[in-house]
Amino acid sequence: MPAAAEQELVGHLVAKVLRSRSVDALGGDEWLAARADTLADTYLDGVRASEVRWSKRMAHRYGSCTPGEGTIRISDRLAELPDYVLDYILVHELAHLGVAHHTDAFHALVARFPEAERARGFLEGHEAGQLAATRLSAPTAEETA
Repeated sequence: MPAAAEQELVGHLVAKVLRSRSVDALGGDEWLAARADTLADTYLDGVRASEVRWSKRMAHRYGSCTPGEGTIRISDRLAELPDYVLDYILVHELAHLGVAHHTDAFHALVARFPEAERARGFLEGHEAGQLAATRLSAPTAEETA
């Protein structure tokens, strides 16, 4: 295995273990579901998901909602981010239980969460930082030749 591929694999595995520890430290799926209920009571008139759980498989999205089933999955990557960012994603996904698509009505529900703009800004910066780090660590054409 080339050194660069080995380094990438090790980095991926270490990150996965650290995310798992963060999820466990928070209290796992039970804690996440209770947090969702608290946010729903505070900002979304008590809407309830039938299931809220962490997902280890979400590499590109922060959360997903299946409104017909009432289920919400949240990326375990969020366990290491500030609480208000996780809360924003939970509110976003809970809002999909009432309004499936990103309409004005949906955005009005999400805007009830007072940290929504701050969380979106954090996520934009975080994603830009991750992209920059990936570009900096990617081997150059000379290194791969």
